[in-house]
Amino acid sequence: MTTTTPSRGRRRAPTRMERAAGKAAALQRPRVILALLLLLGLTCVMLLDGYLRAEVGGDERVRDGASAGKVPDKVLNGGPILTFRDGKPVTQTIPKKTIVLTFDDGPNPTYTPTVLKILEKYDVPGTFFLVGSMVSRYPSIVKQMVAQGNEVGIHTFTHVDLSYQSDARIKREMEQTQLALAGAAGITTTLFRAPYSSETDAIDNYSYPVYKKLGASGYTSVFVDTDSDDWKQPGVAKIIKWATPSGTSGSSVLFHDAGGVRSQTMKALPQYIEKMKAKGYTFTTVSGAIAKNAAAQRASGTGAGAGAGAGTAAGTSTGTVEAGAKPSSAPVDSAVGGAGAAGGGTGGAGRNGSRNGISVLQGAHREATGMTLYEGKALIYAVTVAEWVVPGLAAGLTVVGIAVMSRFGMMLILARRHYRQRNKRRFSWGPTVTRPVTVIVPAYNEKECIANTLESLAKSTHPIEVIVVDDGSSDGTSEIAREAARSFGMTNVRVIRQENAGKPAALNNGVRSASYDIVVMMDGDTVFEPDTVRHLVQPFADPEVGAVAGNAKVGNRNTVIGAWQHIEYVMGFNLDRRMYDLLRCMPTIPGAIGAFRREAVLQVGGMSEDTLAEDTDITIAMHREGWRVVYQEHAKAWTEAPASLKQLWSQRYRWSYGTMQALWKHRKSLTDKGPSGRFGRVGMPLVVIFQIITPVFAPLIDVFTVYSMIFVDFWASLAMWFAVLGIQLLCAAYAFRLDREKYRYLLMMPLQQLAYRQMMYLVLIHSSITALTGGRLRWQKLKRTGEVGTPAGAS
Repeated sequence: MTTTTPSRGRRRAPTRMERAAGKAAALQRPRVILALLLLLGLTCVMLLDGYLRAEVGGDERVRDGASAGKVPDKVLNGGPILTFRDGKPVTQTIPKKTIVLTFDDGPNPTYTPTVLKILEKYDVPGTFFLVGSMVSRYPSIVKQMVAQGNEVGIHTFTHVDLSYQSDARIKREMEQTQLALAGAAGITTTLFRAPYSSETDAIDNYSYPVYKKLGASGYTSVFVDTDSDDWKQPGVAKIIKWATPSGTSGSSVLFHDAGGVRSQTMKALPQYIEKMKAKGYTFTTVSGAIAKNAAAQRASGTGAGAGAGAGTAAGTSTGTVEAGAKPSSAPVDSAVGGAGAAGGGTGGAGRNGSRNGISVLQGAHREATGMTLYEGKALIYAVTVAEWVVPGLAAGLTVVGIAVMSRFGMMLILARRHYRQRNKRRFSWGPTVTRPVTVIVPAYNEKECIANTLESLAKSTHPIEVIVVDDGSSDGTSEIAREAARSFGMTNVRVIRQENAGKPAALNNGVRSASYDIVVMMDGDTVFEPDTVRHLVQPFADPEVGAVAGNAKVGNRNTVIGAWQHIEYVMGFNLDRRMYDLLRCMPTIPGAIGAFRREAVLQVGGMSEDTLAEDTDITIAMHREGWRVVYQEHAKAWTEAPASLKQLWSQRYRWSYGTMQALWKHRKSLTDKGPSGRFGRVGMPLVVIFQIITPVFAPLIDVFTVYSMIFVDFWASLAMWFAVLGIQLLCAAYAFRLDREKYRYLLMMPLQQLAYRQMMYLVLIHSSITALTGGRLRWQKLKRTGEVGTPAGAS
């Protein structure tokens, strides 16, 4: 029998979804670009954070025992302050009875503030050689350090041995540290101390060219006379002893305010200051020591040449060190030299003395201006973002990981319980349902598949009537359906033609035309096993059941893409739906196979066109009306899954976006009371957490894993990845066992995790962005091949 819904003779007005189609198509590309930009931004933030922590580009090589045959003797035997004038090395010693307290590897949020308090308490200045990455992470400490009157120098950006690095890397290490100082304290500096350096006699043939190049750029390299060796943590007494110079000689003394546990240093430092003051020593900075040397030379009448060659103080003290530019060709003593320099000791004018407005003890500092200042502040802001985002993401992903693993455990437990409960010999839904039911087949351009669909229904062991609703097909679907029904001897088939209005409208048309109180809905590309309908309708023996979800299976599983979807379908239906069934919060009745009480469908207003996931929409609506929705594992349907990545993307994009629409539409279910509110209390949170939020963040887990493999610990990260894969394989194997599937398809699971899963994540992210930006999608017809005929693997 054929029924045709007559046309009104005029053009049908477009639906709301069709009207939005043009706008949606125009908005898709920007959303994809936005998603990619977000991923790129996250990657940049992670790389920046890794660079700051020396995980990206880190180099732990330290040169030791190299020859020094090419290093001039006057450098090896000279003082701890090394500059270059016209390419020639000049060294200076620390004046007698003078201590230059230097601190390496900071700033550190625990120890550096303590050091600053000690120095302030004793009115003693210090010279801090700072690691640029630490400066960018703790800029407030550096700002306080400079404001307190201390001097700062560069200790590279990532604390690498520069003798191993290229000229480009050396330049980058210096420039980035200057930018960090500019952003943190508004200054740059001409002082430099190389990581892993000590006294000048340790300079070798590899490190000397580095000092020479930096000297040509205006940097003053600072070494030590006396090393406290506090990093060895030998005890407070030994630290003080080793930091004490012999006799009355002056000394550049090395302590550490970072780079390890420095509690002994914090205890030793005040005792050391008191001891040296008691011995008549004064404390100054590197610039203060240079100024005292210059003043002593002038006083003795031997410094005229040096002073003349150095230039005037006013001419160099206000210079600026731009990123990438030479800090200053003039040595530090030209900036701090002069009458006031000799007072560079503890307290009084020496501590705060200045010449032409420039602090004598901070003579190496230059005010940061222009692009250097702005780039420095941008670096500090970027690092601040990274410092918050990366640990926050790490903590969030830890929570997500724990939640996912807990869900796997819960699924296994509940799936086993569901299987044992439903497969007991004495389990029954009630009296056997034998009355006829209506099978509705919505079809739009299904010429490849509709004959196979009807052939499978012709073999049904349960009495049925079949209603094929042709939704305005242009490929002769209705004619093929009528011819197939005649050839199979099916007198119980009706073909209804309607103008193209979408799948929900076709299903509603079928429900209105149904002759029986139970309606089975299936897709036009799906085939049933002979006993499928019989199994599917048995739960309706329970008057509380309003709908039943069947077990959809991938028929074209012999391709890589098909095998991936097969794994997903088996795990999804066998584990997820079993869990949701026991919890009484089934979120979706699949469009490929589902059965409904006709009364319940009409009660909720039929299939809605409000969302693209009409199956999820009506399922939630039935929950809210108090109907029970169950899963029938023995009712199997074989469907043709998308055969290309493009078709798969389109289908899953529509599914995920439609699910979000349905959840938003029924958001008030969260406050529903009684049995009808069970989905809102249990199902809605589970779906939102594990089908939207968790998958959105899941790619970050993979990004972190790849990051860890490359930059942190390859083998530990790889072991963790295999551990997670093992848990997923265990769950999948159990799902395959419950459904009596062949395990050989699980061999595709590792590749599925590397490729297919990433695509599904991107689809969900794309859908989320579409939802957040208010876009709409039109119905998307997939290309069919009709290769799913008689049920593959059906017994």
